[in-house]
Amino acid sequence: MPFHDTPWPAGTPCWADVAVPDLAQATEFYGAVVGWTFVDTGEDFGHFRICQTAGRAAAGIGPVMAEGQPSVWTLYLATEDADATAKLAEEHGGTLLAGPMDIPDSGRMAVLADPTGCAFGLWEAKGRIGIEVYNEPGSVTWEDARLQDVAAGREFYTAVFGYTYEPVPGLPLEEYATFHAGGDPLGGIGGLMGAPEGTPGHWVVYFSVADVDAAVAAAREHGGQVTMPAEDTPFGRMSVLADPFGAPFAVHQPPPGG
Repeated sequence: MPFHDTPWPAGTPCWADVAVPDLAQATEFYGAVVGWTFVDTGEDFGHFRICQTAGRAAAGIGPVMAEGQPSVWTLYLATEDADATAKLAEEHGGTLLAGPMDIPDSGRMAVLADPTGCAFGLWEAKGRIGIEVYNEPGSVTWEDARLQDVAAGREFYTAVFGYTYEPVPGLPLEEYATFHAGGDPLGGIGGLMGAPEGTPGHWVVYFSVADVDAAVAAAREHGGQVTMPAEDTPFGRMSVLADPFGAPFAVHQPPPGG
């Protein structure tokens, strides 16, 4: 099982968390669908839950900060200096939404929106590196940025994180591209594509599961919704779901031998 114990290279997707109005219901749902166990970080941190796979941090679930706040998964990109990266993002058309702020004994974070309105986080690791297990059932395995203006998004992420882009065989670069740093695929690489018409820009986090169909059935049983039925693709079997609070995410099962 791939474990990671040192800070992720700058620009790497390194953490994902979701804010929900009911932590007990959320842990029941994600435990059934993704297979996580949970660690309560205590009252000082709002009883934020660390989602674990094989005893390693895989993601987080926290409480919403205000009534009516929408529940969404936030993807965090690694940085060696959250303040400097936030400033650079603003210089290239990004908008600072929160922070930068210290998370005691853990790291420094900020939340921004890119010029297309797609929100993402920054994580400067100190006590916690973020994701400690990846590309295994119960962990992050992929990320897609779905943007209203793909060209503007590519320009922004290149300027801030140095990304380069490669087309997927059979698809034009303008339709879908994987992103890379320094010419090498990121740990938990991802892609950029257009958002459906009328849908705000957003990141979709994919979690690996042993059985997509079982995960879909568990999601339905525990109050979730299926927004894209399970289907086979050249890259594996996948489905897009929403948790009981409306937060979208995807589940993925590698192809046989993949």
